[in-house]
Order: sequence, then structure tokens, then C-alpha cells
Amino acid sequence: GVSHVLTLALQELSLLCKRDVNGVGMLYDLLRSHWLQALLKIYECLQHYLGKRPAPVTLQARALSREVVELLREAPPSGEVKELRRLLRSPHFKAALLSAHDTVAQKDFEPTLPPLPDNIPENEEAMRIVCLVKNNQPLGATIKRHEITGDITVARVIHGGLADRSGLLYAGDKLVEVNGVPVEGLEPEQVINIL
Repeated sequence: GVSHVLTLALQELSLLCKRDVNGVGMLYDLLRSHWLQALLKIYECLQHYLGKRPAPVTLQARALSREVVELLREAPPSGEVKELRRLLRSPHFKAALLSAHDTVAQKDFEPTLPPLPDNIPENEEAMRIVCLVKNNQPLGATIKRHEITGDITVARVIHGGLADRSGLLYAGDKLVEVNGVPVEGLEPEQVINIL
């Protein structure tokens, strides 16, 4: 690993150090330093962990659970079979545990964005699709209707708010769609309710 490479480098540098080549002594001391050795050990441990990180056996635990429940219907009735069927059919097990497993196994954390429309004119300004997950916190931006165009725009971005921390929204940005709902012709108050 990295420690072995470092040991070989130190051996080579010790030979150069004896020949008094400029800067080699400083490099040798740096590579021998305890903090660098500790940092490299941490790095190797992390690489070892990443290599052995458990992978899910299946991406569809809910479907597998339904199959097992169907197979248990054909099994000879016993207390264990009834208990297992009851556990596999319980809403907490199906909705919470298996659903969470499948989401993590599929790495399905990001919301899906709608496709861009095909009919965007060539001279149209560049459009950004911004995805902010609020989690019961305010957006941290105000909106207004542009006096001339009538477009709904970001009036200001509040320092430290979600929009500011994301770096994705700026004062003057035109809102075209919010949560899949076109905002053209809507009042700012209606757009706020969608947000």
C-alpha cells in the first residue's frame, strides 16, 4: 500500500541525503514525520473499508418480501410461519424498513427533474433547472412581479438562507416553473403557496 511506497521513497531519499543534494534533507524529514505517517495509516484504513463496504444483495427487497409471503401461503401452517407472514405484511416493516433499504440500495436520493421542453427558441436566454430540497425550512428568498415584463422574479436572496447557501438562486432570476407548475400569469402570492 501507500506505507510500502513511502518506505521505499525514504530509502532512496536517505541515499540522496548522504550525497547532500539540495532540499532532499527537508523532504526526507517531511516524509519521516509522525503526522504524515498517521495520516497515511488513516488513508489506508479508509481505502480498506471502502474496498470491503457491504453491497446490498438485492435492490428490490420489497418485491422479494412479497414473494416470500406468497411462498409461505403454501407452507404447512405453524406458529413460526404465521409469525413470519405477520411480520412481512406489517406496514412498518414494508413501508419503513424495506422501502428505506430499496432507496439506499438503488442510491435514489435525488429528485427526478422533468425533461427540458423541445420547443425552446434559438434566441432564448439560457435556462437553469434548480432543485432545492427545503425540509420544512424557508427558502430564504423573496419574489416579485417584474414591473415591465410581468414575469415572476427573485427579488432578493436572504443571506444565510437555503437559497443563499445553495448558490443556485440570484436576485433577478426569472421563475418559469415551480415544483412542476408553470408560474406564468400567476400572482406572487400564488407562487409562494406552491413553494
